[in-house]
Amino acid sequence: MELSHEGGRIAYDDSGTAGPLLLCVPGMGVTRASYAPMGALFAAAGYRVVTMDLRGHGGSDAVWADYSPEAIGRDIVALLRHLDAGPAVLFTNSYTGASAVWVAAEAPELLRAVVLSDPFARVMPKPNALMRAAIWAVGRSRPLWMMYWASLYKSQKPPTFARERRALSANLAEPGRMAALRAMFGADVSVCEARLGEVRTPALVLMGAKDPDFPDPAAEARLVAGRVGGTVAMIDGAGHYPHSEFPAETAAAVFAFLGHHAVA
Repeated sequence: MELSHEGGRIAYDDSGTAGPLLLCVPGMGVTRASYAPMGALFAAAGYRVVTMDLRGHGGSDAVWADYSPEAIGRDIVALLRHLDAGPAVLFTNSYTGASAVWVAAEAPELLRAVVLSDPFARVMPKPNALMRAAIWAVGRSRPLWMMYWASLYKSQKPPTFARERRALSANLAEPGRMAALRAMFGADVSVCEARLGEVRTPALVLMGAKDPDFPDPAAEARLVAGRVGGTVAMIDGAGHYPHSEFPAETAAAVFAFLGHHAVA
């Protein structure tokens, strides 16, 4: 399925069931396919599961000048309004944690709850020169990105990993895909960070305990949760993609959170 928006098309899948809406949004350099294992668990529990590709990724077009978290937030808002299925549970990962903050502040009426998984929801401390060089290289080399992406699974890879890796590599080889990835590496998160204090939607910060993208994943989770008035769930053994690496444990943590807040 596709949504025409701001001069391009956003690709998404919709299970079409009549249950409460769960919208899953991946991070940079990944496609909506990464949500298949966890999405199946939510579908079995009666949710209407919708997964979308980011601008420049997967089945979405790579035609935009703006790939910022705020721009992706506008895409999320447009899709939720297009679906017109009532307030949704929004599950984001990595780069789109900042987008979730923007949506919760900009259009809270569209959300029941928000899950920020391993989020880059604030301006992070400036990396050292070696790390900056590595980031520059990864954003310009599809093989290096694929190696980096695979390294973010710290305990196990999903059964579909080999197929997902082939599909992701082929997708990133298409025109404009790596340029979109590079734009995200350099995007300004401060606009979204400035709205952290505006979040009133029930929020869960869910973090892989072994996420290598953060020096101290638990401390980062507590920091972000404190700024949005949310709670924290740590997924033992998980890296940067708990929803893919440990889908059952991730789903259980989200179900527990939703039950506690009586929003499911």
